[in-house]
Amino acid sequence: MTTFGTARLCLMTVAIFAAATSSASAIECDEDYQIVQGRPISTPYCRDNYLAAVARTYGYKVSDSTIRNNPSRKEEICRFIGSDIRVQTACEEVLPRSRGSR
Repeated sequence: MTTFGTARLCLMTVAIFAAATSSASAIECDEDYQIVQGRPISTPYCRDNYLAAVARTYGYKVSDSTIRNNPSRKEEICRFIGSDIRVQTACEEVLPRSRGSR
C-alpha cells in the first residue's frame, strides 16, 4: 500500500470513529425530558434547552447554551415567559414560588 493509501485509510478510520463516538454521546431530549434507555427523565439540561426553544417562539434570540450557562439571562427570560406552563419547571429553579408564609 502506498503512503497515500495508508494516510487515506487512517483518515477514514478516524472519521468513522469520530462519527460513532459523537452520535453515541449525544443527549436526546423530548421537550424538557431526557430520553435514557427509552424512558423520559426530567433533567436540567433538557429543561434549559426546552426553555430556550419556547423563548424563541416568543421572539427571543437565545441559544440553548446561553440558557444553560448564564443564570441571569435564564432568570430574565423566566420573568417574561415563566407563566407559560411549558416552562414552569425550568423557571422554578431561578424564580421559586413562595409556598406560603410562616
